[in-house]
Amino acid sequence: MRINPIQRQSLISLVSTIGLTAVGFLSTMYFAHTVGLSILGAYYLFVAYFSIFNLLGDGGFGSAAVKRISEGVDQGAYFSAFIVLRVMLMAVSVGFLFIARPYLTDLTSSGVFPWLVLALVVSVFSSITANGVYGRGKVGVNQISGLINNLVRISIQVVAVILGYGLAGLAGGFVAGILAAGFFNLRFLDLAPAPFRRSHISSLFAFSFWIFLSASGYLVFSYADTILIGYFMTDTDVGIYRVALQLTSIATFVTLALHTTLYPKISYWGRQRDLVSVEGALARAFTYSLLLAVPVLAGGWILGERLLYFFYGASATAGAAALAILLPVQVVHVFMYLQTMCLNALDRPRDSFRVTAIAVTANVVLNILLIPEYGIVGASAATLATMVLNAALAHRALSRCIRVRIELRAVGHIVLAAFIMAAVVMACSFAIPLSNVFLVLGTVGLGGLVYILILLKIDQDIHDELKDLTQKLGIPWPEGL
Repeated sequence: MRINPIQRQSLISLVSTIGLTAVGFLSTMYFAHTVGLSILGAYYLFVAYFSIFNLLGDGGFGSAAVKRISEGVDQGAYFSAFIVLRVMLMAVSVGFLFIARPYLTDLTSSGVFPWLVLALVVSVFSSITANGVYGRGKVGVNQISGLINNLVRISIQVVAVILGYGLAGLAGGFVAGILAAGFFNLRFLDLAPAPFRRSHISSLFAFSFWIFLSASGYLVFSYADTILIGYFMTDTDVGIYRVALQLTSIATFVTLALHTTLYPKISYWGRQRDLVSVEGALARAFTYSLLLAVPVLAGGWILGERLLYFFYGASATAGAAALAILLPVQVVHVFMYLQTMCLNALDRPRDSFRVTAIAVTANVVLNILLIPEYGIVGASAATLATMVLNAALAHRALSRCIRVRIELRAVGHIVLAAFIMAAVVMACSFAIPLSNVFLVLGTVGLGGLVYILILLKIDQDIHDELKDLTQKLGIPWPEGL
């Protein structure tokens, strides 16, 4: 293809992210209507605990291996060292899980504890193949494996729910998806294990220690609200909160794709001291991430309650207030996520950890204070406040090594186009009662069309880049645009 590698890999990442998220949305809607928000909430708790214990089993060595392998020196040796460390840490993680079993009443009472153990064991294989492929710069393969993971997981979950397996079926599909992704990555893994020395272990340790602490903070950031809602409230409340959060995740499509694509590139540029390329890529990543996040924020504020009602059922509308707070969280998330990625890729994981540690501490404290009093709205407010704090601290740390800038003209055009879109959507919602899902989706489609047409007219740079990319893909560019 005539597309440069970053555009190509970003496009693959974006398409993969959109595909798996679309399938995830449809399946979650089905589960919400079929098994109910209580069982769905219990499943989200299972995923939260898996993420925490899987982090213990990774120890930050996955990111460290990607970093060292992507630098192009002693790749086989670093890969072998990572395999040994990953297997050892998995055993430690499972051991901690059994020690903590008496206290994990949510897992033991629901019967998914054995599935959690199996998921942690299977994740070792998937982690080894995925990090090996990713470290070699095969971003597209890594993203497609994520799509396969989700497609297999969801397919098995749907069949299991139809057959009446409920929560066990959801957990079993989760394990099957991890295993399928591991086999797919294995097909494209071209790293051969090689003898490693103590220096390779030390190098991984030097990077992984801060990555582990930073990743621990990020996971706490991601799941502290879920676990604490489960502790102070009910599984149903967890389900309501998580479906509201899922609805806002539409805003992160581009951010996730660019994060995955740019990490190995920025790692390489940092190694070559090509900071100008890093600065340009980060500024453009901000712009293209906001390209989607800003209109989702505007549209979500207007149509959020209707979307929750038709997508997840009447009981999900209890999350409308939380949704209104979680939508701006995703806009701030653009800056937090890309800046901390940049810190890690530039070999500054210590700074990344310090930033995340402060934000996480504040997040846990605020959740403990606000959830008992204000429920899921309090959890949403805690997330927004600490996400802003995290983004501000990450900007301060990153500014010490590169010039962090925003393309103000392009972002201004995005905000203007989103404002016009919001006016059109609001007018439609007043003129036509949104009494069924087709009218709601039609209004969403109209708003999206208005937004993109306005943006292409007022921002020539975005227009030209999208036109060039579309034509290189062999897709005709519409006349008049």
